[in-house]
Amino acid sequence: MSMRYRRRRWRKQRPQRRRGFTLMEVLLVLAILVILGSIVVANFGDVFGKAKIKAAKAQIRELESIVDLYVLDIGQAPPTDPGLQSLRTAPPGLPDPSKWGPEPYTKKEIPKDPWGNDYIYENQGGTNYRIISAGPDGRPGTADDITND
Repeated sequence: MSMRYRRRRWRKQRPQRRRGFTLMEVLLVLAILVILGSIVVANFGDVFGKAKIKAAKAQIRELESIVDLYVLDIGQAPPTDPGLQSLRTAPPGLPDPSKWGPEPYTKKEIPKDPWGNDYIYENQGGTNYRIISAGPDGRPGTADDITND
């Protein structure tokens, strides 16, 4: 037999060693990934809450500027009822309806706050008013309310 043939034959007879991961190694990697994922979710949960609060403050500031334009034209803040809808359609009972408009003060719908609730509008007499988001709990009058005060 030639040397070349022997080498081939010897290689064929040698058992092949499997290369791959054991079940224990795969489970260990999965456990590490789950732990890292839970840490990331726990840290970013607070970030999303803060982002919603900032978004509510920005929307209130935008609504404030629109109401201020209304006050400049009409001379008083919109009535509590219909509230912010007075920016889209002229409210009944205006002293001089010709001062309203001619275009709506906002063409967009009045947005809901980041938690899906309507903004609360209160006329406090004359040119004073409040715009309130009930905050994350959705109940007005609690500590988490966001206002333009």
